[in-house]
Amino acid sequence: MSLDTVAGRFAYNEDHEAFRQTVRSFLAKEGVPNVDKWEEERLVPKSFWQKAGEIGMLCPTAPEAYGGLGLDFGYNAIVDEEMAYAGVPAGFSLQSDIVAGYMETYGSEEQKKEWLPKMVSGDVITAIAMTEPGTGSDLQSIRTTARKDGNHYVINGSKTYITNGQNTDLTLVVAKTDPDAQPAWKGMSIILVESDREGFRKGRKLDKIGQDAADTSELFFDDVRVPITNCLGEEGMGFIYLMSQLPQERLSIAVSCQASAQKALDDTIAFTKDRKAFKGTVFDFQNTKFVLADLKAKLQVGWAHLDWAIARHLKGELTNEEGAAAKLWHTDLQWEVMDKCLQLHGGAGYMNEYPIARMWRGARVSRIYGGTNEIMKEVIGRKL
Repeated sequence: MSLDTVAGRFAYNEDHEAFRQTVRSFLAKEGVPNVDKWEEERLVPKSFWQKAGEIGMLCPTAPEAYGGLGLDFGYNAIVDEEMAYAGVPAGFSLQSDIVAGYMETYGSEEQKKEWLPKMVSGDVITAIAMTEPGTGSDLQSIRTTARKDGNHYVINGSKTYITNGQNTDLTLVVAKTDPDAQPAWKGMSIILVESDREGFRKGRKLDKIGQDAADTSELFFDDVRVPITNCLGEEGMGFIYLMSQLPQERLSIAVSCQASAQKALDDTIAFTKDRKAFKGTVFDFQNTKFVLADLKAKLQVGWAHLDWAIARHLKGELTNEEGAAAKLWHTDLQWEVMDKCLQLHGGAGYMNEYPIARMWRGARVSRIYGGTNEIMKEVIGRKL
């Protein structure tokens, strides 16, 4: 089984699809055989990132002048799809789809020359630290500060739920450079913090409902000094920068959720055809066929919508509201597919017996983080 069985896709060209085969082969050799070990160890090793970097899987949009391939987001989306379908939990999308975009768009020439080649090769793993204890998604309420002291910033505060937090070598920290600014968003900046800075500390790797190997951590900053040249773009523009990149960030999540849902359906069809029950198979039951047919139809609609969104984004036309709608709809679809497929495997009583259980738990994390939530609805509702 593979995503090649999805018919009628239109977002990609022949070069995209050739790249897909390279990615798929790499994951089959270097990723899938190690997932159980990584889940047990609760971390994907940096060596896997470096191997991925060697074949161009990291930051494919980075310009050639900075060690990248200078490609379009379609290549990122293919990596996201194939990793989600294969169930490989490394946080490549955070680096390629989010951090690289900030660096390419707002980074100084010095910052881009220093960091982008290492991000492309996998020698540097990045994170972006926004969420704080008690603030959730309300970025204007963050309390982490970056106070000027001569030609340095002194950073104090803490962050939580940070993807790639344990492995990070470079963290984009959202902090208030002007805590008294009104409105509050005008005082926010993005500061680059290297992991070897004195006062920077990685806290615990968080326990989650699922995605055990996915690196989600706490970070702490205690009088961390960085030069003022570590400010990404202009001081005080951090909130604007974060908002401007949201369509791609939300689309990236939608891509992964759709592919993961397709994998769950494919595995469940195979399972029900093999599982014996009452002198036949589970697939022979009329209810089973009804459930699978319903999910297949919804996934068919999902792929059409996803390709529409990818195509619009490649033309630079995907809006903030459209990206929010994609994230909302596809994370909800992922959850529905995972939940119903788990039931066809026998329900919660078989939670540790079949691979679907891991996908189900991962879907719960995705949905809680960004699926059916009021934030996406609020964003979409502003344009109604």
